[in-house]
Amino acid sequence: MITSHTFNVHFWIKKSAIRKDQTFPVYARISLDSTRVDLSTKHSALEQDWCEKSKRVFKRRTNAKLINDELDEIASNLKVAYRELKAEGLPITAKAIKLRYTGKDRPVLKLNDLIQYHRANDLKKLAPGTAKNYTATEKYILRFVNKEYRANDIYLNQIDYSFIVKFEDYLRGCKTLRKSQPLNNNGIMKHMERLKKFTTLALKHRWIKFNPFELYQLKYDDFDCPFLEERELQILRTKAISNNSMRLVRDLFVFACYTGLSYVDVKNLKKKDVITGIDGQKWIMLRRQKSKTPVKLPLLDEAKSILNYYDQTLEVLNGNNLLQVYSDQKVNQYLKRIAKLCKIEKNLTFHVARHTFATTVTLLNDVPIETVSKMLGHTKLSTTQKYARVVEQKISNDMYELQCKLRKNRKSQSSSYRLEINI
Repeated sequence: MITSHTFNVHFWIKKSAIRKDQTFPVYARISLDSTRVDLSTKHSALEQDWCEKSKRVFKRRTNAKLINDELDEIASNLKVAYRELKAEGLPITAKAIKLRYTGKDRPVLKLNDLIQYHRANDLKKLAPGTAKNYTATEKYILRFVNKEYRANDIYLNQIDYSFIVKFEDYLRGCKTLRKSQPLNNNGIMKHMERLKKFTTLALKHRWIKFNPFELYQLKYDDFDCPFLEERELQILRTKAISNNSMRLVRDLFVFACYTGLSYVDVKNLKKKDVITGIDGQKWIMLRRQKSKTPVKLPLLDEAKSILNYYDQTLEVLNGNNLLQVYSDQKVNQYLKRIAKLCKIEKNLTFHVARHTFATTVTLLNDVPIETVSKMLGHTKLSTTQKYARVVEQKISNDMYELQCKLRKNRKSQSSSYRLEINI
C-alpha cells in the first residue's frame, strides 16, 4: 500500500486556446506520482505577462496581485484536498484531488440529495417508460418521511430495515396519488424495488455503510396476463371495422400477435429491420429497446400481409418507421372498444398480443419453448415460461398423444405374449 506520494501543483498558460483579447487561459496542473490532470483557474493572461519561471503573472502587470493571490489560494486548497483524502484513507489520484477540490466527490448525506443525484445521473439511462414511474415513487417516499418523521428530509443513515418495513405498511394504507390507480401488492412491490435501487446506489458510493434491504424480500403475486385463444384471434382478425383508427390499431395488435413484438418495438420498427434471412424469406432482426437483446424472427404470412398492406396504403410515415403507431394510452383505449365489438370478454391491452404469440401462435403449434424464448428476445428461459403457459388444450393434446403411444405399446406387448404362448 502506498503511504507517500510525489504531489505537486503548478500553473501554465494554454497557448493553443488563444482568446479574442489575445490572452491565454491559465490552468492548474495537478501531478501525483506518474499521473496528472488539469484544472481551469477561470483566469487568463497575455503571453508577455506570464513568467515561466515563477509560474505566475509578472508583479508589475495589471491585476497581477489579484490573479496571483487567487492562484496561491487554488494551490493551497488543492493541497488541503490531498491531505483530506489521505486522512480519510481513500484512494488518492490526481483526478480524486480535483474532484475533492471542486466538491464533486462530496458525499450525499440526505434522502432528498440521493433522489436528486439519481435524477441527474441515473434516470437518463433508463427508457422513458421506466423513468416516468420514479416520479410516483419519489412522491410516496417523501410523503412517508413527512408523515413518519414530521420532516421534509432525513439522513441516509436513518434508512434501515425498520424504515423499509414501515414504508411498505404506509403504502398498503395510504391515500393513492390517483384514485384511478389503486395500489395493489405488485404495485407496492414496484415502489419498494425502486427504493431498493436508491439505497443500492448509495451503498455503491459508500454514502451508507450497510444494505437496509439485506433482510427484506420483495414478494410479487403471480399474475397471468390473458391471451387470445385461436377462435378469438380469428374473430378479431376478420372482424369488419369501419373506423379507420380502430382498424389500424386492430392490425397493429394482430401484427404483434404473429411477431411477439412489444408495443415500443412495433412503434420503432424500421425498414432496415426487415431483411432477407438465411432461408431467403423475410425476417425481422432488431434489438429490443427494453433489454437491448437481439431478436431474430421469421415473418409469418399474417404479419407479412399487414406490412405489405400498410406499405402500399400509408401515406405519411413517421420518419423511416414501417407502421403508424398511436400513443400506448390511445392504443389500449381502442383495444377495449375492439374487444367489446368482437365480444371478447378479456381485458385487452397491447401486451396481450405478446402473450398470444407465445401461447396460441407458437407453443400450441408445437414450437419448442427454447425457440419461442429466442424470438421473444428473452435472456432467461424462466422469463419465457411466464408467457408461454401450458394451457389445457396443450395438456389435452400431449396426453392424447401419450395415450395413443401407450395403447400401441400395450397391443405390441400383448401380441408378443400370445406368440410366446403358441410357441
